[in-house]
Amino acid sequence: MDINSAFKTWLSEAVEDKDLTDELNSVSNNEKEIYERFYTGLKFGTAGLRGIIGAGTNRMNIYTVRRATQGLADFLNAKYDNPSVAVSYDSRIKADLFAREAARVLAGNGVKAYISAELQPTPVVSYAVRELKTQAGIMVTASHNPAKYNGYKCYGSDGCQMTDNNANAVFKEIEKLDYFGDCIKLMDFEEGLDSGLIEYIGDDLYEKYLGKVMEQSVNPGVCKGSGLKVVYTPLNGAGNKLVRKVLDRIGVEDVVVVPEQEMPDGNFTTCPYPNPEIKEALKLGLDLCEKVQPDLLLATDPDSDRVGIAVKTDNGYRLMSGNETGIMLMNYILSCRKENGTLPEKPVAVKTVVTSKLVDRVCEKFGCELKVVLTGFKYIGEQILLLEQKSEEYRYVFGFEESYGYLAGTYVRDKDAVVASMLICEMAAYYRTKNKSLNDVMNELYDEFGYYFNKTDAFEFEGSEGMKKMAEIMSSLRESHPKEIAGFKVTVASDYLNSCTKDIVNGTEEVIDLPKSNVLAYSLEGGGAAIVRPSGTEPKIKVYITAVGTSEEDAKNIAAGMTDSVVKTLGI
Repeated sequence: MDINSAFKTWLSEAVEDKDLTDELNSVSNNEKEIYERFYTGLKFGTAGLRGIIGAGTNRMNIYTVRRATQGLADFLNAKYDNPSVAVSYDSRIKADLFAREAARVLAGNGVKAYISAELQPTPVVSYAVRELKTQAGIMVTASHNPAKYNGYKCYGSDGCQMTDNNANAVFKEIEKLDYFGDCIKLMDFEEGLDSGLIEYIGDDLYEKYLGKVMEQSVNPGVCKGSGLKVVYTPLNGAGNKLVRKVLDRIGVEDVVVVPEQEMPDGNFTTCPYPNPEIKEALKLGLDLCEKVQPDLLLATDPDSDRVGIAVKTDNGYRLMSGNETGIMLMNYILSCRKENGTLPEKPVAVKTVVTSKLVDRVCEKFGCELKVVLTGFKYIGEQILLLEQKSEEYRYVFGFEESYGYLAGTYVRDKDAVVASMLICEMAAYYRTKNKSLNDVMNELYDEFGYYFNKTDAFEFEGSEGMKKMAEIMSSLRESHPKEIAGFKVTVASDYLNSCTKDIVNGTEEVIDLPKSNVLAYSLEGGGAAIVRPSGTEPKIKVYITAVGTSEEDAKNIAAGMTDSVVKTLGI
């Protein structure tokens, strides 16, 4: 790509959005800034697009959105007769604009666009695809990334994030296109509404969605009169309306919303990283907890597909990890459904490869088959589809990943913070009837199975040099895996890109029967583990540590030593 030529083209052609024109003029004498915007184009993968909002081929703007949507429309028109697409967005900067531009391109290509009239949680798009029987879905969101990012998630006809094969096929169509000119077919938005090629999604769909969420209740009515008190923050995102509606319907009467984070605001001024995994994002919620003393804090991320919690203890509020919340939910669902007689025969649960091994122990206790898949909720959705194809979707009881994503039920095929928020509150109310807090419940699980401490560290690598460094790190690890980590011998080394697992102790090798993925995993003596992978959505390398100890202090000390050892090995 001729960077200077591309810059000049954008300077003359990208004139519909004044923000882009101003930005291009401001960097006209800065070669480094021009390079960062034009050295590559945003790649379309199974997570769709994601990037910094701004001008250029390597940025999220109306032109990159139009081009991607044109490629999607070409793919759909070649594959289906009269295809349609569900479109929505969250509170991100320009998210509503990008959604409308996507709808305009779809309509310009004769593809019907069902678009939400206001921001909605990501799982609603997955549900809309299935309910409206569309061939694809688009969600304009950058999930929990900082405010400068936006993105474009794409769904297949099953309501699951687009598969590798289809995403690659769409990307090939996108690569044929320029960013400007007649190759991008556009229809005026109002003209699209008048012609019926653009249609707003009706409120009845959201009611049906909430009905499906309510069907996942394990102990209906347990919240009514329980006295459960909740502080909730949507982190200025899309969860505010539907999360509060479902909590009201199950009988959680005392919900206090963090006022500074209640309304949509893509600038996220109160939490630069609107991620419920990060304590700083929950500071205002925790401060409010100290004042009003609820049983728990709920925090959903901007597109409301993930939820984090803090629970009351004798010494303040304890932040639960994504693993801990998922383990408690798994235990609650399996134990109560078994007691209620609603647990299906041969139940199935799903977790990702980086999720706590304590889940395995809980599932073993209740005779639940546990399937382990690659990182990414689309692989959990894929397992539901495989069960559905055998008319056995009723066997699926719960799936989750350590990064705060949970799903009960099969009505959507993505993680859902609305249903997770409902089940967390129901779980808290249920244990309240047993005179237990969620803190008590988690500690009892550790007492029963041993203290599994899971820790995730993310190391950022911004820009073109960062991407190169990440590739070098992964390549170096593949050439020579560590023999030990913090004094614990590596017993098994697994390379998910080369589909190979090596048992170091026995000297044997096995093929990994999963899609190829850039993941390296090391099992250690004593039950610990370390996993290294580049993020699929952010310029980061993530390191997942599992430490098994006799107590919290013991496990955390082991984990700290393991992290130091891995960081040294990676040369970060």
